[in-house]
Amino acid sequence: MPIQHPRSQLNRFDLVITPQHDYYPLTPHGQRQIPWFLRRWITPCRPPDRHVVLTVGALHLADSAALRSAASVWHDELAPLARPLLVVNIGGPTSSCQYGADLAKQLIAMLQNVLWSCGSVRISFSRRTPEKVSKILFEKFSSNPKVYICDGEGPNPHMGHLAWADAFVITADSVSMLSEACTTGKPVYVIGAERCTWKFADFQKSLQERGAVRPFTGKEDISESWSYPPLNDTAEAASQVMKALAARGWTIDA
Repeated sequence: MPIQHPRSQLNRFDLVITPQHDYYPLTPHGQRQIPWFLRRWITPCRPPDRHVVLTVGALHLADSAALRSAASVWHDELAPLARPLLVVNIGGPTSSCQYGADLAKQLIAMLQNVLWSCGSVRISFSRRTPEKVSKILFEKFSSNPKVYICDGEGPNPHMGHLAWADAFVITADSVSMLSEACTTGKPVYVIGAERCTWKFADFQKSLQERGAVRPFTGKEDISESWSYPPLNDTAEAASQVMKALAARGWTIDA
């Protein structure tokens, strides 16, 4: 059973779990972006059948039990912070979502505009974040008493941030970080979605249509909350796995 799209014929597998945007190449808009002589080499080649389980986003470990545990672990550090707590997660440019110092400067301007409505802000980077991007943010906010910038030293606060944040701002490049944040049901603002191309633009569109994310404009009042049905991809995919096993007479103890 592969997860995501194997570069092989799907009928070789009993079950395939893949994000819906992996089928973007089969949409009319996707087809128009592929030169005709390359279409036979672009996968997938056929629409999903009954043994393909489609998710909205990426599978991850940030379920309700994991977030309850993280809330306890990070209580002493994050619970005392002034509210609302805005968590800013910054990924890194990809071939389908390119940016650099320009996006960092745009983000700084927008954050400065919403700081008045925040009690606390915590900024964290991923392993893919370019040094020039993190450096610009460090230089601008390191002396601001409302803002804490994670420097990568010590335990990773990512799960604690998911548990304790009141709202998120996330760069559009990271399907995983967006998928995790959208399981919380809390406001998720995206910066850089207009830079995404190909199937990643389709992923952004699907999140917006579900009401799970909104573009970050710098005009928000972070104290104003909004909600949506949280993504539940991992649990739903696990349920399909259990059904497939049960159909073969197999069971897994919960």
